[in-house]
Amino acid sequence: MVHQALDEYMEKMDSLPSVLRESMRYSLLAGGKRLRPVLVLATVESLGGNPAKALPFACAVEMIHTYSLIHDDLPSMDNDDYRRGKLTNHKVFGEAQAILAGDALLTEAFGLLASGAKEAALPGDVALTIIEEGARCSGARGMVGGQVDDLLSENRQIGIDELESIHKRKTSDLIVFSVRIGAYLCRARPLLMDALTCFAQQLGLAFQIQDDILDVTGSQKVLGKPAGSDLKLNKATYPALLGLEESRRKLKETTDDAKKQIANIPGLSPEKLLEIADYLLSRDH
Repeated sequence: MVHQALDEYMEKMDSLPSVLRESMRYSLLAGGKRLRPVLVLATVESLGGNPAKALPFACAVEMIHTYSLIHDDLPSMDNDDYRRGKLTNHKVFGEAQAILAGDALLTEAFGLLASGAKEAALPGDVALTIIEEGARCSGARGMVGGQVDDLLSENRQIGIDELESIHKRKTSDLIVFSVRIGAYLCRARPLLMDALTCFAQQLGLAFQIQDDILDVTGSQKVLGKPAGSDLKLNKATYPALLGLEESRRKLKETTDDAKKQIANIPGLSPEKLLEIADYLLSRDH
């Protein structure tokens, strides 16, 4: 559903410069787990809503995520050549075009949040809250700020608290935003919103722990990107700070804690969300 909707959105952008459109499509439709948009839809479903009506919001989140990947891969950042089993955007279209494609996806995402809110006839305060939280989670106080601190952590020793602070912003915040969008769309009461937020915070942290583990134990063929890149850049990671076995224990503990947050909550049918948590625990890419 998400992939088809993203493809349709890009088809409508036929007035763009062709190289910009091709560059945006290249990364946006390259595949991947679609975790964040799926969380939007699964949260809506868990609250008894219609996932199809949440598609514009799910696609907007995936555009934000894709922009961040394009920019993360740039030579001035992580300098990666492969992503999702394909050459990274700047390797195909050049660095300048990759930057502009990322910029365009981020901007289009916020337009899509706004138009999606209009289509869903959301109350103005709810629509503005979603847009405001999206800016916070993807911007300086969230994902961008986390990426800055991640870059600054290279080649220096940091503690586990600082590492978790980086990952909560760099990775968890957009995952939290995805779940909270679904809750806002279904007008979730405060108890449900709080439980889903805590679930997403822990899920995001578990996702990053598993990413760190796979960077040590995975292969480029399975991961779709080079393994060992964190070690090459001398980045702070969970295995580097805690060791592999302790990182695996923390991954299980964090995932279990995430699942507990949404178990046995009246008004919530969390089966899909729990299945996503279990999938992320055992994923190999």
